[in-house]
Amino acid sequence: MTSRHALVVEDDPDTAALLSLTLERSGLEVSVVHDGDAAVDLVRRLQPDLVTLDLGLPGMDGLEACRRLRAISTCYIVVLSGRDSEVDKLLCLEAGADDYVVKPFSPRELRARVGAMFRRPREGVFDTSRVDAGAGLEVDTTRREVTVDGAEVSLTRTEFEILAQLVHRAGQVVARGDLVASVWRSDYVGDSHMVDVHMGNLRRKLRQHSDHQWIRTVRGIGYRLDPVSVGVA
Repeated sequence: MTSRHALVVEDDPDTAALLSLTLERSGLEVSVVHDGDAAVDLVRRLQPDLVTLDLGLPGMDGLEACRRLRAISTCYIVVLSGRDSEVDKLLCLEAGADDYVVKPFSPRELRARVGAMFRRPREGVFDTSRVDAGAGLEVDTTRREVTVDGAEVSLTRTEFEILAQLVHRAGQVVARGDLVASVWRSDYVGDSHMVDVHMGNLRRKLRQHSDHQWIRTVRGIGYRLDPVSVGVA
């Protein structure tokens, strides 16, 4: 992990120092900025692998910063906030965050979450690199590209990996817990709302290119990708 770069976006000096130390002990090179505008500028220039983002930033707030970062980067975004409400968590995930950690945080848990992110399936994890899911949907796991009728669909890393899991298990019901284990590779990310929000974002992006409903919700269990018939979301 020595070649990976993390950006800490935090206005509290003590918290920024703790985050820097925690991530450096995970083998990352760390940069620190203290506001959202500086974060957007640095991400645009450096394209880090990971960003930890406080919500209560001066000037541009963390939620808006998250939206802007997601528009210019596929980096992992971990929001760290003292806000513990479900609404705040869902808003951040909908804005493009990959994870949400409540302050005060455990450095050990944060390292575990970050480590799990970097252990997610990458090239070569599936037997077939390009899969035709039907109705114009194609997923290339080597190039990490998704197209619908030839038009590229812009997905976050998490959204792509959820879709890849469903595509390669097409016709099977995939439980939320199985998606957590396969995509996050960690027991730390156990909140089903996180899976559901990322799934909602994935479906919305696919709908921008086609009316076809590839992904069915199996109530109380999880999801199934049906490449043949039109499913009901």
